[in-house]
Amino acid sequence: MTSFPATRKHDVVVLGESLGLIVSDRAGRLSLGGELRLTFGGAESNVAIGVQRLGAAAAWIGRVGSDAIGDLIVRELRAEGVSVHPTRDTDAPTALMLKERPYPGASRITYYRRGHAGSRLSPSDVAPDAVADAKVLYITGISAALGASPLAAAHAAIDYAKSAGTLVAFDVNHRSSLVDDLDAVTRSYRGLAERADVVFAGDDEAAILTGHADPQRQLDAILALGPQHAVVKLGERGALEKCREGAATQRSAIAVTVVDTVGAGDAFAAGWLVEWTRGGDAGARLDLAVRCGAFACLAQGDWESAPTRSDIAWLDGNGGDPVSR
Repeated sequence: MTSFPATRKHDVVVLGESLGLIVSDRAGRLSLGGELRLTFGGAESNVAIGVQRLGAAAAWIGRVGSDAIGDLIVRELRAEGVSVHPTRDTDAPTALMLKERPYPGASRITYYRRGHAGSRLSPSDVAPDAVADAKVLYITGISAALGASPLAAAHAAIDYAKSAGTLVAFDVNHRSSLVDDLDAVTRSYRGLAERADVVFAGDDEAAILTGHADPQRQLDAILALGPQHAVVKLGERGALEKCREGAATQRSAIAVTVVDTVGAGDAFAAGWLVEWTRGGDAGARLDLAVRCGAFACLAQGDWESAPTRSDIAWLDGNGGDPVSR
């Protein structure tokens, strides 16, 4: 069983880019016009909110512009109870992503992030005290894909974590639209995985990271890089986890009526991390993770549908009476 420091203020601290999200709430091509809604997203902040909603404590470190969208991100994270450590960039705006639903049940994301504030994240933006005051540091491969400076920031955060006894979780979170050189970014992913205590990857991402297509071989290849835990997500087929000291554990996915899958992987990671910091075994970690991922699919939004404990209880009860009186 993993031993965590007992006196940390936060269970999880995340490092990475949050960006404004312009979203269409109805299906159809945006090229024909239509109403849009402004919110925000980002894998790392989604995980922080997911951790917080499950009753644990989360902190966020990132860089946003000195603009209205940066204000929105900081305000909403604080409203969710997340401790915020922002750098406000006066020379670059907060990045944006556009989410459209060209067909019912399908989403398409377009990014406007290169050269924006989050892509300028640097080692000097990392708050050492925030890293040292958490049980787990969570980072993703998005930082590697955004460029040399965000990647250096991720490694700086890992340096602080190693010095403080904070464990490291790395989620590959491959974004093909951000990658110009797949071989180069794969080397960066591996460099982060080698320094992590747990690695999360979808089976397609694990194939990039390891060169193997079979999930069992992917688990072994990830563990060979150095982490103590490897988690491979299989979508509608569930998830697998393997630890250095044991056999693989598998959990099936929970069947739900899917509205939007965006944010499901982040909710999965949040559930796994919370159960990990609470001392749960592999079965308990995957149980909570797959339930969180399933619930997140039930509504629109990057983080809005991340579940609370009462949401998980509702899911476990198969929904119950659809009307609360």
